[in-house]
Amino acid sequence: MERSGDAAALLETRNLLRLLVAAVVVTALRVAQDVFIPVILAVILSFILSPLVNLLGRAGLKRAPAVVVTVLLALGVLGLVGTLIGRQAAGLAVDAPRYARTIEQKIEGVQTLFAERVSAVSTALGIGRPPTSGPAASTPSTSAGTSQRPMPVEVVQPEDSTLVVVRSILAPVVGPLETTVIVFIVTIFTLLQREDLRDRFIRLAGSGDLHRTTLAIDDAGQRLSRYFVSQFLVNATFGLVITLGLWAIGVPSPAVWGGLAGLLRFVPYIGALLAALAPIALAAAVDPGWWMVSLVGGLFLIVEPVVAYVVEPLVYGHSTGLSPIAVIVAAVFWTWMWGPIGLILSTPITLCLVVMGRHVKSLEFLNIALGDRPPLTPAEGLYQRLLSGNRDEALETAEAALSGRTLLDYYDTVVLEALRRAADDAALGTLSRARAIAVRKTMLAMIEDLGEYEDAGPADRAVTPPAPSAGGTVACVAGRGPLDEAVSAMLAQLLERRGVAVRRVPYTAVGRERIAQFTPGDVSVVAVSSLALDGVPAHLRYLVRRLRARLPDTPIVAGIWREGDASLAEGALQKSVGADMLVTSLRAAIDAAMPAAIPDRSDAAVPTSVS
Repeated sequence: MERSGDAAALLETRNLLRLLVAAVVVTALRVAQDVFIPVILAVILSFILSPLVNLLGRAGLKRAPAVVVTVLLALGVLGLVGTLIGRQAAGLAVDAPRYARTIEQKIEGVQTLFAERVSAVSTALGIGRPPTSGPAASTPSTSAGTSQRPMPVEVVQPEDSTLVVVRSILAPVVGPLETTVIVFIVTIFTLLQREDLRDRFIRLAGSGDLHRTTLAIDDAGQRLSRYFVSQFLVNATFGLVITLGLWAIGVPSPAVWGGLAGLLRFVPYIGALLAALAPIALAAAVDPGWWMVSLVGGLFLIVEPVVAYVVEPLVYGHSTGLSPIAVIVAAVFWTWMWGPIGLILSTPITLCLVVMGRHVKSLEFLNIALGDRPPLTPAEGLYQRLLSGNRDEALETAEAALSGRTLLDYYDTVVLEALRRAADDAALGTLSRARAIAVRKTMLAMIEDLGEYEDAGPADRAVTPPAPSAGGTVACVAGRGPLDEAVSAMLAQLLERRGVAVRRVPYTAVGRERIAQFTPGDVSVVAVSSLALDGVPAHLRYLVRRLRARLPDTPIVAGIWREGDASLAEGALQKSVGADMLVTSLRAAIDAAMPAAIPDRSDAAVPTSVS
């Protein structure tokens, strides 16, 4: 009791420590955003530029010159695009008053049309406003004799010094320029020291398995690089197409809106919608009518679905590896942390966290919380639905897991694992016997439903059982455990699908009190099933002895469904059980039972080794 209390206290302390660390990290990210934003931008940019650095390296350039050439090329492209967008933005600012007047006229026209329609409807319904009679509301009179003329006051601003004027001019430019310089400096050193940074990350992640960790980190870096390069190219192409389309339509400053569209497309789900708002509003300001607005809206409605549903799946697959809810939550979180730049960086940051969670054991919770992979394995998902007693959902998971595999493979790899978990919980006392019986009933019903499933492979399709003269019967005997009957039912079903006559025998029929009344009939093989927790329980040995005494000349196959347990491969263990053969999988049990049950098969020899 004291140990359990200490363990609970230790667990609570660890949870509090993790919560404290998370709070410190979030606070640091919020307070030091001026430091973290350039670093993260530099890391993402290094992933994008890394393939070009590698290409120049393969062409013969050394590491440092290749990095310098790549960064200079990126700076040149950025400067060219920035100059083009800046010049068009300046021209847009000059014409802004004229666009504002056009929008005001359209708004007034809409208001007038709305007022006319309302007036017409009101007149038709006879609820028009009656004319007002009598003098208008009097205005307060002023006494000319007592009024005083107000004294004019003029506020004179002091002349700004030259330093203040220069600062006001340079302030909007210095901030972005400073961030750009920091980003490219960090990018240069990241590309130059890539291997050193990788080694340090491996050391932090844990270097116990150096070979596997190195391969995992290299694979993660290559995957991230390919994804970021693909996403950058797709979004840049999207911005270029929007630019050309707006130019063809006649929208002013198309490069500004195309660049904004390519940038906002990094925002998940709503990026393209946000990018369309500004050019649509500008089209409404430029064109007195509504034709240009319709063309701009149609441009976005055509280009965005084509890119999202045709281009992106071809370039980097259908999924980013992130769950939809994680993308939304990450967008909200990073927008709250860093504003608009956080919104744009939310998906790349979240993707990096998920990749780290997949390759670093201590960060696995990130992959579980943010990734799109199922949080439970097929066996865990089945066990969860068996615990809830939901037969329909269990069948749904079975149908999904059976896609592309045989029923035997599904039983061996998924169902047996789920039943092993249930047997372990029952043996440890965490699963009550009543609950275990309920799990068994749900599983038996599910097995009955799956009896109609036909595999794709001809060897596993259901066939007509043979006549009694074609061979003997396999007696599938369930062990004492509450879930052993479910495994026995699966084995019986699989044998029947292969044309073997089967007799299912519950444990109550072969117990100590009932074994004398047990009438086996024409039995060729006895298959005993037991989901043991550790090794072979004593009740299984005594069950095999009772069956051996009752059927002295009949081969007995003991199925202890613990595949991978090294102790089961020992010959002494097989001898202690008393069975002719020990098996750990349903496939091995079928291979052991069928030759004796159908003697005219070519593989009639009964195997004697553990499978």
